Amino acid sequence: MSLKGNGLPWNPPWPKRERRCLARCTRQAKPFVVSKDMVPENLTGKEPVLEEMRMILDSIADGVFTVDADFRITSFNRAAEEITGVPAGEALGRPCCEVFRAEICEGDCSLKETVRTGKPVVNRAVYILRSDGRRVPISVSTSTLRDAQGNLVGGVETFRDLTLVETLRKEVQKSFSLEDMISRNPRMREIFDVLPDVAMSDSTVLIEGESGTGKELLAKAIHHLSSRSRKPMVTVNCAAIPDALLESELFGYRAGAFTDAKRDKPGRFALADSGTIFLDEIGDITPALQVRLLRVMQERTFEPLGGTKTLRVDVRVIAATNKDLKQLVAAGQFREDLYYRMEVFKLLLPPLRERREDIPLLAEHFVNRFNHLKGKDIVGLSHEALAVLMEHDWPGNIRELENAIEHAFVLCRGGLIELHHLPQRLRELSGVKGSFLTGLTLAELEARVIAEALARNKGKKTAAARELGINKTTLWRKMKRLRLDGSEE
Repeated sequence: MSLKGNGLPWNPPWPKRERRCLARCTRQAKPFVVSKDMVPENLTGKEPVLEEMRMILDSIADGVFTVDADFRITSFNRAAEEITGVPAGEALGRPCCEVFRAEICEGDCSLKETVRTGKPVVNRAVYILRSDGRRVPISVSTSTLRDAQGNLVGGVETFRDLTLVETLRKEVQKSFSLEDMISRNPRMREIFDVLPDVAMSDSTVLIEGESGTGKELLAKAIHHLSSRSRKPMVTVNCAAIPDALLESELFGYRAGAFTDAKRDKPGRFALADSGTIFLDEIGDITPALQVRLLRVMQERTFEPLGGTKTLRVDVRVIAATNKDLKQLVAAGQFREDLYYRMEVFKLLLPPLRERREDIPLLAEHFVNRFNHLKGKDIVGLSHEALAVLMEHDWPGNIRELENAIEHAFVLCRGGLIELHHLPQRLRELSGVKGSFLTGLTLAELEARVIAEALARNKGKKTAAARELGINKTTLWRKMKRLRLDGSEE
């Protein structure tokens, strides 16, 4: 039997009257208060010790509670009351799942796992539902509770409110984002800096970058930041439409222009009038179509197929390609005059392997997004899972990372995404490159990120600190602790 009022698993040798009182308090979920006349002579002087223990528990900033063998709460400190919004008097004697209402309570309870296996759980991230209905992120640690003879009598759990951490994380994410794009990479930050000015002009923009680097996302950001944001943005994937159909898709056609042309159809340029047209994979269009496109970009006029009347449009052109157009020009595969017409302002998106510092930010962004779309409460990634993501070269870039997180969401029920939730090709990476991943500590991962930031900024601490989003003094302390070298400025 537990002493509920003091949170100690102790069997006091009291007379039957006091034992019945304690049992009644247990059934009614009321705290049991020890009075001096209840303490037998052989225990006189223990009450100050019990009071001191209760004061110690209440002085702890983390929530602490204990349960008996039936997982009913036997002690509940003051921090636990504040985090859950449940008074100790209401929590004592109730099943812990009724008090915490976490997503893991039904089938993946950390405390039950610890009692069953005897192995502690450390800093597992979950969400609980407060008494006022507000969801609160917490990290939990659990351990078994044993008596003086070593017999298992229950379990103990400590938990920490992560609301402030979550708020700060969102603020950091906000400071490294523009529209729907997220990055702390210096090359991406340079793009973020000039993007508002580029957007407010009506100049043609050429975006180059590998597949999956976010070219369409960047084009949408330019449109949304421009004075044309209230007008349509029309997207055309030039590589996905056969050459024979692409011309009619871009410029439209008149009834009778060819077989089955029963009525007039406006082209994408006409639909984008007063707005923006985004020509994705522009490097794949044929030379004949390049001639027609050059005229539209120079004069903003065109004729639909089968038409005799010239149409004029007011449209801004944003083009994108995963190829090097300059090399295509040199090889005679792309018109030089069209290239220079498009290259009024060129933006080059770096691949994800050259901006690894963005992987944690992007992974968290996708976790939040899929939580919203799929109605889950996944908090983030485990250290091992994040280490694998950091090591992968990502040939599919951001799109591949997004798919990997979505794959993990299918398998992960809640808490943290673990290594076994990731796609097979990434799990195999942990075995192939075990020298980096196996036994990697947070300090080692932090040292790697800082070293790469210093290398990208040629050893300049101020620039590296700015990229990492920390103060230069903080960076200096971390470098000293991690024994990293860097040039003075």
